Amino acid sequence: MPEARKESFFIELLKFIVIAALIVFPVRFFIAQPFIVSGASMDPTFENGQYLIIDEISYRFSEPKRGEVIIFRPPRAPQEFYIKRIIGLPGETVSIEDGRIYVTTNGQKHVLDEPYISRNGNGADATYELEANEYFVMGDNRPESSDSRVWGPLPSDNIVGRAFVRLLPANTLSLFPGSVTYPQ
Repeated sequence: MPEARKESFFIELLKFIVIAALIVFPVRFFIAQPFIVSGASMDPTFENGQYLIIDEISYRFSEPKRGEVIIFRPPRAPQEFYIKRIIGLPGETVSIEDGRIYVTTNGQKHVLDEPYISRNGNGADATYELEANEYFVMGDNRPESSDSRVWGPLPSDNIVGRAFVRLLPANTLSLFPGSVTYPQ
């Protein structure tokens, strides 16, 4: 009798492992993945070492929106992952004038309200015209951020996903951390 129980236990354990793998692997590779913030480019919104879960599936059904925090592969270093905020959308013109961000959509130019900024600007005034599949992204800590001001617009194909959950440290637990809603 003990042999049958031992064999039954191992068969059940094997079934559990197979079922768990069938659930976990597709989720990990196609729906969500972990991300650890590295660097100060998104201070104070995200601090170095914070642990996030990235939503990789939403942008297959809807377009990224201004104010969302995304994880992507930068054009000049596609082996790396960056975290930044979407400032400009496809077809828009983004202008930086005296450290303020202006967005022109359908001929209407307006200043972008950025309550998440604690340290404003570095660099000169500039204007960027975005193509149909390009986004303009910037870090919240502008003096410490390598972003679209440095390497240009972000192709939509480089976007991995958006920040979905901030898990660690536990006192910062939040859903869609850092995202700001703007009128579209």
